[in-house]
Amino acid sequence: MMKEIMLSFTAQYLYNWILERDMQPELFYLLLVIVFTAVLWIPYILDRVAVCGFMDAVGYPENPKPQSAWARRLMKAHANAIENLVIFASLVLLADAMDVSGPTIAFAAMLYFWSRVVHAVSYTFAIPWVRTLSFAVCFVAQVIVAWQLLVSV
Repeated sequence: MMKEIMLSFTAQYLYNWILERDMQPELFYLLLVIVFTAVLWIPYILDRVAVCGFMDAVGYPENPKPQSAWARRLMKAHANAIENLVIFASLVLLADAMDVSGPTIAFAAMLYFWSRVVHAVSYTFAIPWVRTLSFAVCFVAQVIVAWQLLVSV
């Protein structure tokens, strides 16, 4: 019961925070994508400490032990998220600068965020097909925003 109350409080707080700032939904989802991408390194660094020990994790050992398979996959998912963040952020910020907003771009931004979450999880846990499908959905979300920009010119 307490967990539901805390989640409800957090959701209500975020909703009010967005309304108070008159933030476009696509900018809010861009913020979520940035924060999510920014924290993806934490689990694989913790794995490095667990596998190698603290001193080797912060140092430069000559023959480092290999990280866990899931951590290596998460590192690749993180690199992919960073590469695609450049495109997504550019599109969303350009849409904001051009004052092109609406439910289509908001939906595409939400779709992109959740697809990024699914991509990272499916890549990390090696879930076949889901990783590829979620990446394709991320690409479609970027195309939707790009198309909205192109037709608004």
